[in-house]
Amino acid sequence: MSSAHMDNLHLPATASTPLVDFRYDAHQLRLEGESYPENAAAFYGPLAEGLRAYVAGLQGGEQVEVHVALSYFNSSSTKMLFGLFDTLNQAAEQGHRIALHWHHDREDDIAEEFGEELHIDFPALAFHAHPAD
Repeated sequence: MSSAHMDNLHLPATASTPLVDFRYDAHQLRLEGESYPENAAAFYGPLAEGLRAYVAGLQGGEQVEVHVALSYFNSSSTKMLFGLFDTLNQAAEQGHRIALHWHHDREDDIAEEFGEELHIDFPALAFHAHPAD
């Protein structure tokens, strides 16, 4: 199944989970808000599964834009996020063009450092930091 035929995934933000707006047809994936779900594996599992299916169906000419704007995430979310980024990095290593846009508050040193860590750990992704006031 090519990624063009996948259903887009949209989950509204809750108090403990981020907005998920994966527009597979437009090659735009967005996570935004706070992430400390009671069960991170249960929340992120379907996202990871959908992402793996999506990258498996990429044809090669698409530019994939990934925007992550998480104001807070707990350690279990971090582990799941690394899984998502790893899937994207592997696709990038296979020649797919994938840009990771890391949005964070200019005052948030932890988020900034996490972004720098992502840049080091997933070098195949075109990394763009977006500090905001």
